[in-house]
Amino acid sequence: MPRRAGLLARLIVVPTVIAAGVLVAPQSEARATDQSYWVPVDSTLTVVGHGFGHGHGMSQYGAEGAAHQGLTAAQILAFYYPGTTMATGAGSVRVLISGDADNDVVVLPATGLLVRDVGTGKAYPLPALAGVKQWRLSLVKGKEQLSYLKSAWTAYAPGGLTALVGDGQFEAPQPLTLVTGSGNRAYRGALRLASPGAGASTRATVNVLSMDNYIKGVVPREMPASWLPAAVQAQAIAARTYAVWSRNQNPNRYYQLCDTTSCQVYGGLGAEDPRSNAAVDATQGKILTWQGSAVFAQFSSSSGGFTSAGNVPYLVAKADPYDDFSGNPVHDWTIRVSSHVLEKAYPAIGRLRRIRVTSRVDGGDWSGRVGTVVLDGTKADRTVSGDTMRSLLGLRSTYFTISPTRIMARWAAIGGSASVVGSPLAREYARKGGVAQNFSKGRIFYRTGAASAFEMYGPMLTAYVAAGGSGGRLGMPMSPPKAEPGGTWATFQHGVIHYVAATRKAVVTYR
Repeated sequence: MPRRAGLLARLIVVPTVIAAGVLVAPQSEARATDQSYWVPVDSTLTVVGHGFGHGHGMSQYGAEGAAHQGLTAAQILAFYYPGTTMATGAGSVRVLISGDADNDVVVLPATGLLVRDVGTGKAYPLPALAGVKQWRLSLVKGKEQLSYLKSAWTAYAPGGLTALVGDGQFEAPQPLTLVTGSGNRAYRGALRLASPGAGASTRATVNVLSMDNYIKGVVPREMPASWLPAAVQAQAIAARTYAVWSRNQNPNRYYQLCDTTSCQVYGGLGAEDPRSNAAVDATQGKILTWQGSAVFAQFSSSSGGFTSAGNVPYLVAKADPYDDFSGNPVHDWTIRVSSHVLEKAYPAIGRLRRIRVTSRVDGGDWSGRVGTVVLDGTKADRTVSGDTMRSLLGLRSTYFTISPTRIMARWAAIGGSASVVGSPLAREYARKGGVAQNFSKGRIFYRTGAASAFEMYGPMLTAYVAAGGSGGRLGMPMSPPKAEPGGTWATFQHGVIHYVAATRKAVVTYR
């Protein structure tokens, strides 16, 4: 099942790869919100967020932060998977090798190399023939056959059999070297040419190996092996637990795990590191269980300071004090994106006016992760999920907010809809020297480069518009209307307006 959509190291500079989670999983009960973010005149949205990934279970950066505070692997896991129990899980696992999808398995010659017919269980040692460069299992007329390569491929009949009864797999006392179109790769265990099902016309390459040998090829692809031992050990136990859980979900399928971010990233022998291997050995066979079964041990790069609830009792939403440490570059992040991306994805909405976050989940800053969003367009509205927003805008998580424009920040500061200018009517628009936005009882203007926007309303706004507004000699406002004896006054870039209440007249002075 999908668990992650990308590796953190592909997006940020770190010494090795860390997986980033984006599993769309059931969350805690959504809470209604009404948070509006109006689109700026340049259509550029500034998105501010926390964390990287879905936030379920262990934060990998949080595990490292906890290790820096002296927590052991067991303590780290107890925090991120509360209520679970440590147990053991061993046996073998079948892993789909996605980078070899050409309906055959080709390996280099090796001492003690044999082919096993999985259908009968019988093993056939392969001879050390002079000049043989490669051995191959391939599908020929619906049957798996064996051949070797010298100057050309030549069929070989193990035990006198022209074809195997069932699936075939290569085995050897040492790791095997798999030949693929993108290069050679070393793997522990057996390499099987597996049939997806009875009568299937295709085959897949599947690595069959012990659980802990598999985990040795996973951990350094999921977390830097250079991190503190407690963090890497916690990762080893979480990865092993996830693998046992996945194996339990797929006991009879021709593969039980894949080698990509859709499951856990697995790189075989070539991915192993002595430091992470030490962590696997130190935690040999250890897994987390709930009521006697391996747990769904989700993890992601960074919780952003607040974990996200899943659909099981041990995946809870709570404050994460370990995630925000100096070594975490994705605890806080900011990205600038164009609103045109959303308009292109949903052309029926017309021009996007604002984004309304209508629900959030879990907790933390801004009331938690984004649950649902309404895209308010000039032609129509469209409701989408926080996960959809994350995907469309390329965000690191759904734990985000959108920075208000200068005008909307001023509007909120003076009281929002209860203020002297009332409620917004439309998105901001360009004016000479800046931007403006219309409200039900007035307008707010922002001069480019200024520290703040300023509101205009009532007789002062009327007088300002009569004098040419921002396009006239006065220029943009430099203050809101202010009380003075007998009336109000306001300053502008190039003058002042005084409004006399008794005469209901405005006096414009230019400078």
